[in-house]
Amino acid sequence: MQNKLTIASMALVVVASITGCRGSTSELPPIHPNPNMDQQWRVDRQEPDDFFPDRRGMRPRVLGTMSHGALAETDAGQEHLWEGKIDGEWTDELPEGITLDAALIDRGEERYGIYCTPCHGATGVGNGMAVQRGYAIPQSFTEPRLRAYPLGRIVYTLKYGAGNMPNYHTQIQVKDRWAIASYVRALQISQVADAKMVPADKRAGLTGGK
Repeated sequence: MQNKLTIASMALVVVASITGCRGSTSELPPIHPNPNMDQQWRVDRQEPDDFFPDRRGMRPRVLGTMSHGALAETDAGQEHLWEGKIDGEWTDELPEGITLDAALIDRGEERYGIYCTPCHGATGVGNGMAVQRGYAIPQSFTEPRLRAYPLGRIVYTLKYGAGNMPNYHTQIQVKDRWAIASYVRALQISQVADAKMVPADKRAGLTGGK
């Protein structure tokens, strides 16, 4: 009997607690049992700060401060690698340290498969899975205008994006951009090539020996 009374009393307390919370309002902030640095003091850009006599939160440089070196991307000597340009013009020439070989094309194919096929498709005609699900159709790599692009312009597009294409500045390392660009060029050639472009010793399997 005592147990039944105890259980009934607890039930009444729970019901009363729930009923008392319904529809109630409070001007107090909600209880935050674990602050976890969610609220902390900081000064945002252009915000005043009473800590300093001039009340400027953004502090001027210390007198005499001098820059040392340069970021690779902003170094004029690195324009070829990072921007795909030489003297301000897009180029087909590969930067120093990047060699056109099977390893470069294989790397480009791998990276292309990860970042490019969702929209451009395996052959570059613009029929990737994202497009099949409603994303904007990209231009086919086989279009004459795109086939005329220097490698550097493809690298530049990978970095900055174009049209509906987002940039891949942070996702794709700079040397991998050149690998992808080289693989895209291989795709472009493969889609418009004829047997005469294939070395004679490799032609038999494609043309039946003719």
